[in-house]
Amino acid sequence: MSWHPQYRSSKFRHVFGKPASKENCYDSVPITRSVHDNHFCAVNPHFIAVVTECAGGGAFLVIPLHQTGKLDPHYPKVCGHRGNVLDVKWNPFNDFEIASCSEDATIKIWDIPKQLLAKNLTVCKKELVGHARRVGLVEWHPTAASILFSSGYDYKVMVWNLDTKEAVIMSPVKTINCHQDVILSMSFNTNGSLLATTCKDRKIRVLDPRAGAVLQEASYKGHRANKVLFLGNLKKLLSTGTSRWNNRQMALWDQDDLSVPLAEEDLDGSSGVLFPFYDSDTNMLYVVGKGDGNIRYYEVSTDKPHLNYLTEYRSYNPQKGIGVMPKRGLDVSSCEIFRFYKLITTKSLIEPISMIVPRRSESYQEDIYPPTAGAQPSLTAQEWLSGMNKGPVLMSLRPGSELLSPQPLPPERPPSKPRPHTSPRLFNQTEKLAAEDGRRPLSLLEERAPRWVAEHRLEEKKTWFTNGFDIFECPPPKTENELLQMFYRQQDEIRRLRELVTQREVQAKQLELEIKNLRMGSERL
Repeated sequence: MSWHPQYRSSKFRHVFGKPASKENCYDSVPITRSVHDNHFCAVNPHFIAVVTECAGGGAFLVIPLHQTGKLDPHYPKVCGHRGNVLDVKWNPFNDFEIASCSEDATIKIWDIPKQLLAKNLTVCKKELVGHARRVGLVEWHPTAASILFSSGYDYKVMVWNLDTKEAVIMSPVKTINCHQDVILSMSFNTNGSLLATTCKDRKIRVLDPRAGAVLQEASYKGHRANKVLFLGNLKKLLSTGTSRWNNRQMALWDQDDLSVPLAEEDLDGSSGVLFPFYDSDTNMLYVVGKGDGNIRYYEVSTDKPHLNYLTEYRSYNPQKGIGVMPKRGLDVSSCEIFRFYKLITTKSLIEPISMIVPRRSESYQEDIYPPTAGAQPSLTAQEWLSGMNKGPVLMSLRPGSELLSPQPLPPERPPSKPRPHTSPRLFNQTEKLAAEDGRRPLSLLEERAPRWVAEHRLEEKKTWFTNGFDIFECPPPKTENELLQMFYRQQDEIRRLRELVTQREVQAKQLELEIKNLRMGSERL
């Protein structure tokens, strides 16, 4: 009988979480103290929106992403609701439009100016009035423009078409009345043709969002669902909730058969709600617990076991809510594949946490950045309402690339400038040193210089690049992940030095041969 090892190969096995430094956090932010189980934070490549405490109505802050550090206590707010704001969501196709819902039973659409707010923003672009009780959740359609979903404490899900000239919309285009209690979460599949919901009756439902019909309903008693999430194009659902013994639990479901889960996994005995986040580009699942300080992450596969635990990011600071940056706002130069914005109410702090794949190369990593959903809709509101379905318009994260078609196509490489035939080893060294030093790489004229000149400049760059310190000297690592990164950098430096020594030995041998030839020639003369 052959023995099979109990490990699996994965390029994301060593993903680690890197918290931002203090100066790159958002300090003195009056984060809401609401007890609702929502994210309370929404992020896009330009702004971070966070629900805040406000006397006399509800408000939220919109902070430019680059404006880190301590927040002015008189910083302008977006305030127009008469009750507490419960949820905010950025329009995925317009980085300057945001939807908010409130205890005053209304949804408001806001236009955020591109310049900084000079005073409180109180006039909204549109107001949606239709719910009889407070509105707990809002969700934009993933592929159709101007389609917004809302769920309220009147047990209704409403579909709104914002592609109208009316400032106040009194009636939705569709009302879904199949729930018997408060809706706890909503999630769309990739093309927005299916909507999954969880309800306070602990049932999971898969709906046709246009017809309002229930296509699947889970009646499994061993798992009481709280949050649900479509797992991209895997045709699977993931729900978080509690088991019959009140342990926090995750369950994986086939979206076409909700009778029995494909897999269940108990986590712990804590009471905080688990927020799941799925990255369809990397097939990674992140589970964030409310009131926890850690973030667990898994790799999802179609084969058993479907959920493969990787590791977790640990912190002593508990999170009240969490925001997620869209993939188009990530820093691909540092191999960042996901970014959280953690709300820490005990410190009035918003802390960015980057999930990074450790790679030695500084070039663009094609294998961890496949084409991803861009900021353009693939359908108009009327097309979607008439029954059309389309996947998202894809884009490449390679800097300077163009939008791709809705079908995943391999991104084209940008045209490279013609370069002279130089030593590839030397070119890699100089390019790497220029990137590490923050200065421009060698110009074309400099590349045409003799080899010894380039090596001499390489040594000069090395001396001022290290700032007078030993090349292995660096600040002490704070975490195991930073220690691993430092180890990789040192290995690269050792390899570079060995290559340089080898080059010098070859040059010395060539010089000896030339001297020998000169001596032989002089003796003949």
